[in-house]
Amino acid sequence: MARTMTSEARKKDTREKIELGGLIVKAGLRYQKRALLLGALIDIARRIEGDEGERSRLIAIGAEAFGNDAE
Repeated sequence: MARTMTSEARKKDTREKIELGGLIVKAGLRYQKRALLLGALIDIARRIEGDEGERSRLIAIGAEAFGNDAE
């Protein structure tokens, strides 16, 4: 029978989830309902599938937001 995740794998998984939660906060969505956040993420996943223009546009917005970290 397969063993549960190793301690190192659990730590990595936890760190990734913390980082993803930080993106929600950085986007100013901390106090939105979870259902809204999930719906928005599902919608964007569908919209960027096969649409390189939209994908590029959103990457530019995100890159700019990360670039403003120093401010």
